[in-house]
Amino acid sequence: MEAKDKVLEAFKKAGEPINAGKVVELTGLDRKEVDKAMNQLKKEEVIVSPVRCKWTVK
Repeated sequence: MEAKDKVLEAFKKAGEPINAGKVVELTGLDRKEVDKAMNQLKKEEVIVSPVRCKWTVK
């Protein structure tokens, strides 16, 4: 499972908007990996930001 999949799974499990720091906690990935994966998911419009600095699955 690649980082992007782990990050997406963390958003689904959280059930609420979370920030990158929380994703790092939930996945155990390095912050740089999480940021890179989140940027890809944002570009693909898989995750959205309903609240400033927090993201969730679209």
